[in-house]
Amino acid sequence: MESIDRWLHRRHEDFLGGAGQQPVRGLVAASWDRSVAAGLRADTAAPFAFRADELAAYRAEHPLSAVFPMLYDVLGRAAVDSECVMAVGDSDGRLLWVCGRPDVLRAADGIHFSEGAWWAERQVGTNALGTSLEVANPVQIRSAEHFTVLVQPWSCAAAPIYDPDTQRVLGVVDITGGVDAGSPQSLALVRAAARMAEAELGRLTILRRLTGASGRRMRIAALGRPDAEVSVDGRDLRLSRRHSDIVVLLAEHPEGLTAEELSDALYGEADHRSSLRGEMTRLRALLGSDIVESRPYRLRRDIATDWLEVADDLDSHLLSSALRRYTGPLLPQSDAPGVVTSRNRLDNRVRAAVLRTHDIDLVVAWTRSYAGVTDLSAWEHQLALLTPGSPLWPSTQSEVRRLRVDYGLDPAGTEG
Repeated sequence: MESIDRWLHRRHEDFLGGAGQQPVRGLVAASWDRSVAAGLRADTAAPFAFRADELAAYRAEHPLSAVFPMLYDVLGRAAVDSECVMAVGDSDGRLLWVCGRPDVLRAADGIHFSEGAWWAERQVGTNALGTSLEVANPVQIRSAEHFTVLVQPWSCAAAPIYDPDTQRVLGVVDITGGVDAGSPQSLALVRAAARMAEAELGRLTILRRLTGASGRRMRIAALGRPDAEVSVDGRDLRLSRRHSDIVVLLAEHPEGLTAEELSDALYGEADHRSSLRGEMTRLRALLGSDIVESRPYRLRRDIATDWLEVADDLDSHLLSSALRRYTGPLLPQSDAPGVVTSRNRLDNRVRAAVLRTHDIDLVVAWTRSYAGVTDLSAWEHQLALLTPGSPLWPSTQSEVRRLRVDYGLDPAGTEG
């Protein structure tokens, strides 16, 4: 029987064009040369670089953690639809996140393409993720082009992600799967996802600088509370219900509102401008005339608000951060039309993001929250993401049945 090393030598010669074979792409041939020089064998399997506890701590501090939710939303869902997995690795080729359908993830585990594994080219030979880091360019590797036998049923495409400030490589994003991962569209997708991640990292950097430079002097907290709390100039003020409505509406409209617009947003179509003037006089006395401006009505200070930060996270596809911040609806007891509109808009956006994600941890966080505990659609989504062997399966299935009964639906309507 031919030894693995002899088989490798013969196959390497074939790849370089010997024995009547068609030479492969120069990129692949050069990578095979590096793999042979590194002393790798044809049956080499990717080693693991982290224990589970080490990985969680490391990736929580990694710069790409800020853009991973966006990468999943942009690329991960496409990977799921095409029976692939999406992976994000660090600059050394260690896999920090791997996501996809459970059955595809199990198959990927068989080649150690899982979180914590080390897929640098020097560790496992030619592969898109490791080779893209080696050559600092987007790379696609199709089945037989892989150096090791274990990986040859798979194809992959990957692109490095650069720090927009320093231009150093922060990590890499990859799609790995069957023939779909070997298509030109997959390479275009990972390249676009990497550029989007870089743009988002640049935006977050600018935002941090502006926030630090401006030294925001006013903060409004209004999520999950009957009234707003304002922190300004070292003072913490709990506002009345009507003043809470006003500061929320003005924070939502930094360009300002006319008396008529603000009156409509507070009271509806009936003309309450005289009542509004009295409320604004009292609010100006409470906060300071340098903070509340008229003609139009607006807040002069640089403002941070808990509900708009949730909206910013959703805009940036940072669902994990949004759920941490979202402690409840915006002024849940307010009946001011403008506040009700803003409250419903944010509620719907958060819930829609939860129902789109395939991250089971985020869905569980939502169904355990005050806002999501009675959300039947979210519980059904959670059940669909779980496997029957999961410890969460029985309680989730029970809760789905209970909620369906509460809503007058067939309790067996979504049995897994």
